Amino acid sequence: MSKEKFERTKPHVNVGTIGHVDHGKTTLTAAITKCMAEKYGGEFK
Repeated sequence: MSKEKFERTKPHVNVGTIGHVDHGKTTLTAAITKCMAEKYGGEFK
């Protein structure tokens, strides 16, 4: 049983954050994810 090749059809981006605890890294990442989901389609949880 062979697996099908996964085809990427949407653009993607990797975001890395560095910083001290409680300085808003998670909040920033969530905001970027929400904006990208609204603009390009997708799911925001």
